[in-house]
Amino acid sequence: MPSSLSRQLFLPVLRLALLAACAAPTAQAQRLLKPGPAKSTGVSAWVTTADKKLLFQPQPGTLKFAAGTSAYPSIEIDEAKTYQTIDGFGYCLTGGSAQLLHQMAPAERARLLRELFGTDGRNIGVSYLRVSIGASDLDDRVFSYDDLPAGQTDPTLAHFSLAPDQMHLLPVLKEILAINPRIKILGSPWSPPTWMKTNGESKGGSLKPEFYDAYARYFVKYLEGMKAAGVRIDAITVQNEPLHPGNNPSLLMLAEQQAEFIGKHLGPAFRQARLDTKIICYDHNADKPEYPLTVLNDATAAPYVDGSAFHLYAGPIEALSKVHDAHPEKNVYFTEQWVGSKSKFDENLRWHVKTLIIGGTRNWARTVLEWNLAADPQQNPHTPGGCTECLGALTLAGNTVTRNEAYYIIAHASKFARPGSVRIASSLPAQLPNVAFRTPAGQRVLVVLNDGAAAQTFSIRQGGRQAAATLPAGAVGTYVW
Repeated sequence: MPSSLSRQLFLPVLRLALLAACAAPTAQAQRLLKPGPAKSTGVSAWVTTADKKLLFQPQPGTLKFAAGTSAYPSIEIDEAKTYQTIDGFGYCLTGGSAQLLHQMAPAERARLLRELFGTDGRNIGVSYLRVSIGASDLDDRVFSYDDLPAGQTDPTLAHFSLAPDQMHLLPVLKEILAINPRIKILGSPWSPPTWMKTNGESKGGSLKPEFYDAYARYFVKYLEGMKAAGVRIDAITVQNEPLHPGNNPSLLMLAEQQAEFIGKHLGPAFRQARLDTKIICYDHNADKPEYPLTVLNDATAAPYVDGSAFHLYAGPIEALSKVHDAHPEKNVYFTEQWVGSKSKFDENLRWHVKTLIIGGTRNWARTVLEWNLAADPQQNPHTPGGCTECLGALTLAGNTVTRNEAYYIIAHASKFARPGSVRIASSLPAQLPNVAFRTPAGQRVLVVLNDGAAAQTFSIRQGGRQAAATLPAGAVGTYVW
């Protein structure tokens, strides 16, 4: 890592006009559609515009499917062609995020968590979270679960304790699980305990080979401890950003080292403990696909590895497909991308939706996670040397909540493309990047970005019938039918 939805009961007349213009086809577009005798079907639409006049706003009325042709670009939906199953969309619930949430008044926190993790009404249905195993750089201090004075070691892990997570993270996770018991949680370590490392420090260094077994058991104790606390961890990555030892905390772990650690230590430890938590390799930038391929090509490690995880601070999103194509039996995940506090809403909305929500899932990702659920107005807390410009999806100033870019970016997918949804084929007209899903309930969900410089009318076409819609430049629409 370089590493408000306002709630309104009434809308003015002019605002209603704007909403309708974004959701419904223009009069010209309606004339160009030549409806046949088939009965129409409604399509609901939720829109976010680059100028923030609409922020994940449900549109009045519905678009109508009808038989006919259109002179406008068409996004053709083909349910016969299916791709990966979706595990979820969400955020990294850093220790700092949990701390800020936990410090809110209980009633305000309960409302906010319902908005985030509930699926009804205006709630956005976040379905996947990533947490740190020990501290990340967005905790208020550095810690592991087995910290000792310098010079001491604990190979039996007699001093292992989840006490640091019991302050804020576990209480918040339990409230989230009460809202959505099915939410999936991914755990990622930034560093092992310092006594396991070659430099004896939280920043940098490598894992000493003599502590490979102890560190494997550290993961087991973490998973068993979290389960005992009422939190099931669905998957872990072995190391956050293993090629970035300059963060605090961090660890350098080369591909060959990760393969050895998984194949000879972590995998067997999980098997012996009868853990079904998935092991995911890599968890770093798309510019080094050779790293996960090295692990997946390792005959000892590969049987234990569910797939590989990516960030995109370097490299092309298409690298995810390169890894998938080499090992189609393994899964692909997108697990982190920051939003900078000094960047612009319109640029972030366009890039993140195009590259991650659309690009990530069109390149086989089962998850898309934005970094950092919450920070305060000064982008705190963080460790010494941690990220000072990471804008949370939420800015929390006590009980005051500001919803930022990543909130809306994820909402456009998470509310409707529920876990178990399957990506289905959709065509790609110029300047209309999009991705389509079929949900477990049988709905179709289409996320579309107008990547052009002017408003664009287009048609959504399926099975010889179509519905027309218009999006302003830079706007995002989610269409559900």
